[in-house]
Amino acid sequence: MNMLSCSLQFFYHARLALALAVFPIRAEVFWPYFSGAIFFVIGLTKILKDELPQKHGLDKFGRLFYALPMGVFATQHFTNPKLVASIVPSWMPWHTFWVYLVGIAIIAAVLSILLEIQARLAATLLGCMFLLFVVLMHIHNIVVTHGALLFWVIGLRDLAFSGGAFALAATQLKRTPSEGAPVLVTLCRFFVGIPAIVIGVDHFLHPTLAPGIPMEAITPAWIHGRLFWAYLTGAALIACGACIVVNKKVRLAATYLGIVVLLLGVFVYSLMIAANPSDIDGGLNNFVDILALSGTVLVLADAISKRSSHQVSA
Repeated sequence: MNMLSCSLQFFYHARLALALAVFPIRAEVFWPYFSGAIFFVIGLTKILKDELPQKHGLDKFGRLFYALPMGVFATQHFTNPKLVASIVPSWMPWHTFWVYLVGIAIIAAVLSILLEIQARLAATLLGCMFLLFVVLMHIHNIVVTHGALLFWVIGLRDLAFSGGAFALAATQLKRTPSEGAPVLVTLCRFFVGIPAIVIGVDHFLHPTLAPGIPMEAITPAWIHGRLFWAYLTGAALIACGACIVVNKKVRLAATYLGIVVLLLGVFVYSLMIAANPSDIDGGLNNFVDILALSGTVLVLADAISKRSSHQVSA
């Protein structure tokens, strides 16, 4: 009986400790991490099951790296709707309604892309959505703030994400000339390459900003070689972005850029998240931003590869 009593007491204290460990976590902190983990498991399972034997290289992970961050961003439409509603243009009615609608639409698109169910349609609509963000919000913000760096970077980021979504759509096209894949891939090259060059230059002008997609966060001084990471990322963005724009060694350039940006996330942003995991804006959001950038250029490399193979077979 004493042993049973001790066991029950241990179970009670363990359950209490677990409850105290979980419930103090704010919803706006817990759910982005949780949703990211769920989307990662879904996407990785699909890759390991259906794609790992057929495809080689990082290209097969581009879809996962691109879609997972979108799912994390969509989650924040529900955990912090007031903040998201504050960036909806003032001339649009029903701000909260649009926040929830866009969140639901992005989550649906993410699941569609990860599971490859109507992925072409979902990616096309997602690309159009990011393009509308640029036209309806970011250009206005750039004009109003007289070209503030933050809004330039946000606008270029969403333009690149639009290109990534269209590149995903291009990978789902049937390999026939009538499908127009070469035109779509050419559009993607400019949507991705031009922002890469401009953002790369910004790394040399503001090397203390957190690298990848530099906005407001400062790279902590305790991260060794922070200037090295900034200059390396800037050089990679400029060189690879130029290759993408002029259509020279595009697949190779996009693959190398995807690797550099991915390493940046592992060696810089994972440390920033570990130092302050509850800082979603300064940690997790920056990490998934550059993960999405890595996914963007990797899916572009995949689209270029499939277009090239079609041209050779033709």
